[in-house]
Amino acid sequence: MASRRAQGLFVLLLLLASATGVAAAGEVGDFYNIIAPDGADPWVYRHADGWYYATHSTGDGVVIRRSRTISGLGGAESRVAWRPRRGTPYSRDVWAPEIHFLRGKWYIYVAADDGENAHHRMVVLENPSADPFRGEFTLRGKLADGSTDRWAIDASILRLGAGDAERLYFLWSGWDGDVNVDQRLYIAPMSDPTTISGPRVELSRPTLDWEKAAGPPAINEGPVAIVREGRVCLIYSAAGSWSDHYCLGLLTLKPGADPLDPGAWTKSPRPVFEGTRDVVSPGHCCFTTSADGKEDWMVFHAAKRPGSGWSRSIRAQPFRWGADGLPDFGRPASPDRPIPLPSGEPRRLRLEAEAARPAGGAHAEPEAACSGGARVVGLRGEGGRLTFEATVAQAGSYVAAVRYRLPAPARRSARHRVLVDGRPAGLLVYPDSGGSRWSAAFARLPLRAGTNRVSLAAGEREVEVDCLDVVLDPEPAAADQPNAQNPGVINSARLPSGSRK
Repeated sequence: MASRRAQGLFVLLLLLASATGVAAAGEVGDFYNIIAPDGADPWVYRHADGWYYATHSTGDGVVIRRSRTISGLGGAESRVAWRPRRGTPYSRDVWAPEIHFLRGKWYIYVAADDGENAHHRMVVLENPSADPFRGEFTLRGKLADGSTDRWAIDASILRLGAGDAERLYFLWSGWDGDVNVDQRLYIAPMSDPTTISGPRVELSRPTLDWEKAAGPPAINEGPVAIVREGRVCLIYSAAGSWSDHYCLGLLTLKPGADPLDPGAWTKSPRPVFEGTRDVVSPGHCCFTTSADGKEDWMVFHAAKRPGSGWSRSIRAQPFRWGADGLPDFGRPASPDRPIPLPSGEPRRLRLEAEAARPAGGAHAEPEAACSGGARVVGLRGEGGRLTFEATVAQAGSYVAAVRYRLPAPARRSARHRVLVDGRPAGLLVYPDSGGSRWSAAFARLPLRAGTNRVSLAAGEREVEVDCLDVVLDPEPAAADQPNAQNPGVINSARLPSGSRK
């Protein structure tokens, strides 16, 4: 009886909100930590200009994105940096791009092949412009140790020293021979950002049980260096990326030692970041800082559900440092519970779906896991619509983050047309969210100062909506960015069927 009274009160409150036409809203200092609903192999770099530049695997080219915030990367403006010509040695299976600013130029390191996995190699793109959204990224060629030109993916750069004394090292994952027995981590010196200047040195091979899980092949891949107060750590991914065992391992370099000396590195006997009941197969990470520089953050991908293989989304969370000077990543944050925004990021307006105006059969139902204790269901078909009232202090470009779920067993994407005050403002794409799990989709919206009516116009497939977050995230004026692309569809690209990464 008590539960019936509670449900009746919930329905009454919803009716009152609908009758008054006022959507429940409030500023919040937290977010749900999925920053892209689809994607893998993320890389985020915060430049001296205050922008976060991001890349991830798309399978057929390299797209760079930039945002003023970590939490807004899903709605970042984007540019196609490189689209390889068909039929060339590096035109297929484009994996794990990383963008770096080295010695006054921009470089992108990325793996690609001709459609045959055994032909995977690392290539480097160069752009001399001070702004990576200007100029052209030109393919400078393959990066390989000339004496052992083997299968290679997941390149990254280790920088030691500063100024004229700076030393560069190339890190990657590769095969020992021509057969896929296992993947190992290698390092080689560089004379400049486009040239390997010495033989490769093996740093690690999968020898521990957790590194060999789901094999063969056994996996060490995705090496990324962190240098803090002279201490060099190398974080890498281990176990099968296609499995529920994917996790992160750690190598540490003895203080002051030569990174080309394999005996100077120590491997952690246990994973330093692994899955939980709420987060499956976290791996392939990168590191950045909060907008004010006060916090360290990691960005990584994780599987959407147990057994989902290479269907993944991209997440972000802070990490700390232990008394031993090593990173302490803790446990993966559940996407069902909000975490504090990165330090220095503006608070955001959160609009609850259950208090928005529904149409065409859409209606609210209680659910404890939702931000306001309810979600909107039945949002599909002609006439299906959900309208929020977003009141903002200033006109500008805003990132809209919709927390959504596709009802199980839906594994195909759904779409909503987005309207602002009745005018078309873009398209929201909702990839598979992981069955009963929640995810987030993003769009950029032009909002005026005051109250804006933001409507989600449903398509054929149902989408359940929890809430809509709105945050100012300005982009450069279009006139100043002739090569920038700001499409209406903003979400991480899906991997083509059969992609290994």
